[in-house]
Amino acid sequence: MSEESYSQVIYDMNLAEAHTLVRLNPTTTFTYVSGAGTDSTEQRRTMGAGVKGKTGNAPLRLPCKAAHVLRPAGIQPLHGIKSRTASYRILYTIAKPVFPLLKLLLPNYITTTEQLGRAMIHVAQNGFPKPILEARDIK
Repeated sequence: MSEESYSQVIYDMNLAEAHTLVRLNPTTTFTYVSGAGTDSTEQRRTMGAGVKGKTGNAPLRLPCKAAHVLRPAGIQPLHGIKSRTASYRILYTIAKPVFPLLKLLLPNYITTTEQLGRAMIHVAQNGFPKPILEARDIK
């Protein structure tokens, strides 16, 4: 995918949604899920990190009640959740037997889809002291 196409999917679409939500409800709390290693400086280490950094920074400037960006690292899918991306489905299938070990070795970096969802709800309902939540904050 070209950088322009990637930016349209990641940045333009997400920000159009965010602006619509804020226009409809300026008292909303906007949460955006990015990923660990996202580049908040928007400097271009890799195309993905720079675009995701730009996309993660933009909600923090929205004229809404609050905005938070969650940056999980490894996510263990639960309850039958499957990625639409084939390479991730393969990766998760291979990693499934080692997730318990990864949780022991990297407890602050491995979360589940359930924990991520609960963190999003908590932040939306109660706020959080800082706008960007890293993997250990999500835990």
